[in-house]
Amino acid sequence: MTLNTSLGLAVVALLGASLSFLVDSYSLLVLTLFCLSALVATGLNILIGLSGQISFGHVAFYAIGAYCASLMTMAGVPFGLALLSAALLTGICGGLLAIPALRVQGPYLAMVTIAFAFVIHHGLMEWKDLTGGSNGLIGVPMPDFGVVSSETGLALTSVLLMVAGLWFYQRLSLGPWGKAMRAAKGSDTAARSIGINPMVPKAWAFALSAAMAGSAGALIGPLMMFISPSTFPFSQSILFVLAVIVGGSGFLFGPVIGAAVIVLLPELLSGVAEYRLLVFAGFLLAVLWAAPSGCIGLVLSRLRRKEGEMVPARADAAVLESFLNPSRGYAGGLSVDNIGISFGGVKAVQGVSLKAPEGEVTSIIGPNGAGKTTALNLISGFYTPDSGSVKLESELAGRNAWDIARAGVARTYQTTQLFEELSVMDNLLIAMRKGELSHPLAQDSDRARDIVRNLLAFTGYCGELNIAAGNLPHVDRRLVEIARALAMAPRVLLLDEPAAGLSRSETDQLGELLKAIAGFGIAVIIVEHDMPLVMSVSDSILVLDSGKPIALGTPAEIRDNPQVIAAYLGGTDYEGRPRQQAWSGPADHTLFVKELQLDYGAAPVVSDVNLMVKPGECVAILGANGAGKSSIMRALAGLHRPVQGSILLNNESIDKLDASAISSQGLALVPEGRQVFPELSVRDNLLMGAFQRDFRKEELSKGKGQEDAVEAVLERFPRLRDRIDQPAGLLSGGEQQMVAIGRALMAKPKLLLLDEPSLGLAPAMIRELFEVLASLRDEGITILLVDQMANLALTLADRAYLLETGRIVKAGSAEELSKDKALEAAYLGSADKERDKEGEDAA
Repeated sequence: MTLNTSLGLAVVALLGASLSFLVDSYSLLVLTLFCLSALVATGLNILIGLSGQISFGHVAFYAIGAYCASLMTMAGVPFGLALLSAALLTGICGGLLAIPALRVQGPYLAMVTIAFAFVIHHGLMEWKDLTGGSNGLIGVPMPDFGVVSSETGLALTSVLLMVAGLWFYQRLSLGPWGKAMRAAKGSDTAARSIGINPMVPKAWAFALSAAMAGSAGALIGPLMMFISPSTFPFSQSILFVLAVIVGGSGFLFGPVIGAAVIVLLPELLSGVAEYRLLVFAGFLLAVLWAAPSGCIGLVLSRLRRKEGEMVPARADAAVLESFLNPSRGYAGGLSVDNIGISFGGVKAVQGVSLKAPEGEVTSIIGPNGAGKTTALNLISGFYTPDSGSVKLESELAGRNAWDIARAGVARTYQTTQLFEELSVMDNLLIAMRKGELSHPLAQDSDRARDIVRNLLAFTGYCGELNIAAGNLPHVDRRLVEIARALAMAPRVLLLDEPAAGLSRSETDQLGELLKAIAGFGIAVIIVEHDMPLVMSVSDSILVLDSGKPIALGTPAEIRDNPQVIAAYLGGTDYEGRPRQQAWSGPADHTLFVKELQLDYGAAPVVSDVNLMVKPGECVAILGANGAGKSSIMRALAGLHRPVQGSILLNNESIDKLDASAISSQGLALVPEGRQVFPELSVRDNLLMGAFQRDFRKEELSKGKGQEDAVEAVLERFPRLRDRIDQPAGLLSGGEQQMVAIGRALMAKPKLLLLDEPSLGLAPAMIRELFEVLASLRDEGITILLVDQMANLALTLADRAYLLETGRIVKAGSAEELSKDKALEAAYLGSADKERDKEGEDAA
């Protein structure tokens, strides 16, 4: 706890204690209610600010605490014991409520807590023998405080409870429990991968929050000397939540400011009684509009943040060696034997086996949809295998993800999953504990902090330690996530596309880092699309295609394997249907892209791309996974704004337009993964594609309307006719792809963008789909195609562009490119060598 925080708590305590002796009796009542509201709001701040849960039923815990303490004091139990009993009872009730409540999220969780509040309210009304029913409990005794009056004693007690609650909140938020709560709030998935069962910190947050509300409620009975169900209206719960939000959730003194607004402000407005509620509501709306992060959040956002502690320039090798490479006592590495899983009849992974020895780098590669990430999820416990075994000294298959993490398996993700509210330092400190949280007020040791500094320096991160992880640039997020995984001192490290979004130089540095990690005796398993990286760091490579292993061997063996080449370039018996005659259209262009550059807040993923599509032409963009193909398609459709460059559609600039405006200009995208509307019927999905068409005008001019357009799609895809009224989410993958293409055709596009239409489809479905695409091409529809099955795409296309790491390295006719060795080299990571060889031959 910092000096400023301690000083702030001391000032609050001193001010509250002084007012308890200086103000009149009515002001004492207001002061006590203010402190009790601040205490309840502090408990809610644990729930909302730390764990990210919402409760509109905390007035129920307030009432339970009040009735428990009142009944006990009326029975002659000392007030102190009654207060502790009320806190304990409400804490238990909160923990028990959390068990079913936390199975749902968002508004459903709020509804559960609202229902709980109504159950308690009506229970108090109906249990007349105990609670007095609607008449309540009359004559609740006031405790004797000796030298001071009972009113002053209650005020002092409320001040003490409020300050104690604030102190507890601050210690909790800085300790492992608070970090675990923030971790579960920030990313449930990442929390499980560092050994935390998210239900545990969330349930404790409910229990502690309820205990604080019950403690506050225990003082209401003696303060009023009477309680009834009407003392605890549901609206009070809303005010408690508002106190947290208005003051600033997640900030120590936010509840104090919020309680001042909901308790003191109405008193200050008592002179304008008829307008008081109107002014109060208007003030709250103004605060929520001007300061969505609360009053404290608004003030802090205006202050200039001082530069914090920086990571040391070099890591201490001795510290890393002692932490990452202790005497492990088991040198077998990870063994995966014949694992498999199916989703709704689709065999996502089947028969996958590999050995990942300690101290070696094992790579899993394959085209899109091959099951690579699914395999990592099976190993790390996010999916339970239908068959097979995963062993790391003991059997891991079937265990929870947090259990597997504690057993020594750490991982990172395709999209970084940092705990964004936590600092860089705290992201690693909570991971070091592997789910072991100690007691609520525990603090991290200086040794743990020293290890964190060295881990960050080792990975190459050179920024601040105390900056929020959510404020990091993309490259630093990657490095911090790897450092967080290493903070668990793992025996196995799983990395899912660690090079995604990195520049070539950054990827080369990552390769050196992976070798260094393996040097500590850690078994490293990576899933990666960057073939130069894979070929340079791997000791062995497993290749998957359609969920099945097709090759296992050294980089040299994999590069020359015919099955691997076929998988990456599109191995299928169906060869596609080329044009009967070579395309010879007009010389002008439908689409013209010049010097396009794209990024996602990090290094450019697409640089200086120039391409053209002419009317009636079919053009393919080819390249390995991660080359930037889908990013280009998203930019063309207006789903990602270019950093620089121009995009012309029919000689009109569209690079500054949003997606809906571009769609109205005649460009239709069939996105990767189909993205149909699963709850809508096939018919409604198709009609959504025609959202911007004016069928009334078309009917006047051509006599064709909405139903005729749907019928035209059904003629292209006959199998959709029998499924026209079924929800699209119940269709097979191939049928959903047909719906997605049909939806795009309903827009009557001038340019049709197809992003990975064959992804995840069976060979028979690919044949059927590409026959339709060939027909569309022959009818003169302008098509820009991205597909991982390069050979098949080239039979459909007239021209093609070959993309590598965001740049076009080859362009020409489909026939020319299909015979070019650079195509194979680009997919299997040796394009640089091929181009160098061509340059030497030319010289």
